[in-house]
Amino acid sequence: MHEHLTHLEKKGAIFRLRARARGIQVLHDPDSPEALGIEPQKEMSLPLLGKIAAGRPIEAIEDRELLDLGELIPHGPNHYLLEVRGDSMIEDHILDGDYVVVERREHAQNGETVVAIIDDNEATLKRFYRESGHFRLQPANTNYPPLIRDRVQIRGVVVGVIRQVR
Repeated sequence: MHEHLTHLEKKGAIFRLRARARGIQVLHDPDSPEALGIEPQKEMSLPLLGKIAAGRPIEAIEDRELLDLGELIPHGPNHYLLEVRGDSMIEDHILDGDYVVVERREHAQNGETVVAIIDDNEATLKRFYRESGHFRLQPANTNYPPLIRDRVQIRGVVVGVIRQVR
């Protein structure tokens, strides 16, 4: 606990009043979007005009409403985006150039797609499996072998994918 408080004090997030019990004053969240130089998000919506068939055609009826895109994309102080590079997750429909929405977490369940740090400083996007005595990071592309490691640091779990159609 003492180390955690010292770290927060060094980051400028808190001020500790040394002579008082529970003498901590919260100054700001150093990981907040504002502290990281990110402008506050503006609400974004688009008109939803109805439904379109991707199988048998359906009657074209306009049913206009406004759809808040914020409802479709998980967001908040524990979420961030990463741009995907590579093709190791294509069988999970995550393609090179896509953006993954990541929920910041240090733990994952077997089968979840995670942002993992391996070999001390390399990041990878893979399916996570805890197995007896080791961790398996499984690509979703049969052309790549799984990564087997004794230590894996989880930085987050993928909760969404954003693709720009080109």
